[in-house]
Amino acid sequence: MSVRPNAVRGVRVGLVSDTHGLLRPEALAALVGSDAIVHAGDIGSADVLEALARIAPVHAVRGNNDRGAWASALPETLTIEIAARRIYMLHDLGTLGFDPRAMNIDVVVSGHSHRPNCETRNGVLFVNPGSAGPRRFRLPVSVAHLVLGARRVDAAIVTLDVALPSPKRPARAATLPRGSSP
Repeated sequence: MSVRPNAVRGVRVGLVSDTHGLLRPEALAALVGSDAIVHAGDIGSADVLEALARIAPVHAVRGNNDRGAWASALPETLTIEIAARRIYMLHDLGTLGFDPRAMNIDVVVSGHSHRPNCETRNGVLFVNPGSAGPRRFRLPVSVAHLVLGARRVDAAIVTLDVALPSPKRPARAATLPRGSSP
């Protein structure tokens, strides 16, 4: 993919994972302005990829829950180059079987855990954008932005403003004052 860096901001890559068929409007809004979008698996349906492609070119890998003809066409891992930076994509970071630095990888993008995270290890930036789909436990719903500049690579997690489900409380029987009747 040939994307030229913007002299001021670099190339902006939207990162998303674990949509599980739910592409929230908040996630779409957060990805607007991306020059490219990376989906790290558990997409849920081809419709999700089509909606993302209306924003920017999409690169996607298959997650452990992606099934069907549309999903079988997706690779389990993918290495792409954008703005002279090598990005390695996979769904489950636990299956990474090599040293990314030794393979000249600048960024590793993964999903699976639903836990957003950005950290640099041994000179390689590892980003998990978290889950942009159904909330899992009390984890945030999020995407990430990756900015590929001429001299540096930056990433930021974007927590989406999605209300937490109200806690489920057991129904309590109404009590009447003594001596009252219904």
